[in-house]
Amino acid sequence: MSLISIVIPLYNEEGNVPELLRRLETVMEAVTQSGDDYEIVAVNDGSQDRTLGLLRAERVGRPRLVIVDLSRNFGHQIAATAGLDAARGDAVVLMDGDLQDPPELIEAFLAKWREGYDVVYATRKSRKGESPFKLLTARIFYRTIRRLTNVSIPVDTGDFRLMSRRVVDALAQTREKHRFLRGLVSWVGYNQIGIEYERDARTFGKTKYPFSKMLRFAIDGITSFSEIPLRFATYLGFMISAFAFLYVVVILVLKILGLNEPGYTSMMVAILFLGGVQLITIGIAGEYLGRIYDQVKSRPLYLLSSVERSAGPAEHGTLPRAERDIETALASTRRPTL
Repeated sequence: MSLISIVIPLYNEEGNVPELLRRLETVMEAVTQSGDDYEIVAVNDGSQDRTLGLLRAERVGRPRLVIVDLSRNFGHQIAATAGLDAARGDAVVLMDGDLQDPPELIEAFLAKWREGYDVVYATRKSRKGESPFKLLTARIFYRTIRRLTNVSIPVDTGDFRLMSRRVVDALAQTREKHRFLRGLVSWVGYNQIGIEYERDARTFGKTKYPFSKMLRFAIDGITSFSEIPLRFATYLGFMISAFAFLYVVVILVLKILGLNEPGYTSMMVAILFLGGVQLITIGIAGEYLGRIYDQVKSRPLYLLSSVERSAGPAEHGTLPRAERDIETALASTRRPTL
């Protein structure tokens, strides 16, 4: 008997929670009929609406529903990581809670997993309800990151995928702070295959990824898996230095020939241009330096407020990482008895 875990990071998704759980249970009933079992790991990422209250209300009579409540909003990728740490399934499905990724696709995921694949990812044939600008930037992002990084990240895929237990365990060993999960999944390797699907439009609420977050996410993806921006800054510095040397030679020749003229405008253009190039290269180096600084502080990826789980069969594994972390934290605060 296998246990299937469905991990869902949630932030202000009160309008989607009841329908999401209903559709998931409908799909997973077929899993129980085949002799397997499942759990739904819902991660509340510091929601400001009634998401946590609804989850607790829905958990009544649902022993398979696990609620992981983070101490604050840590962001989608960290919340997903907390869910993966808490999941104890032999296969783990990661999906968003906005119902744009159809739970009905999980059956196809499981079929491929039983064929021996370790990762089954969903490839978007279309993206309903999204603006032309969002579609264009997404297209540019996937193709750019594929060219810049040293891992083969499938084009037009999100985080909606199934992973085997050994892939989830491999991800648990990577604890970098600026996480780009779809890149990490590609990095760990193993047998991977994609399934195409039509992505639905969001039915409730608004996207949690405005342009500023999308840009930050893209930068995280590139800096996590590529040194090309740093090399670009180096090459650009060499090129500017070469042009500057040639310009100095030209000025000296003109001076010797008596043809030099006052050039305040050209001088200001040169100064501003070089100043801009310097700021860009310093900014690129700063992005990498900031990530190193965050990493060496060795703070935990997230803090847990609570994990609400019904007791499960022992054969499904040891206490998940998230709950082990809570037990360790509680143990460290207990006073020794005399």
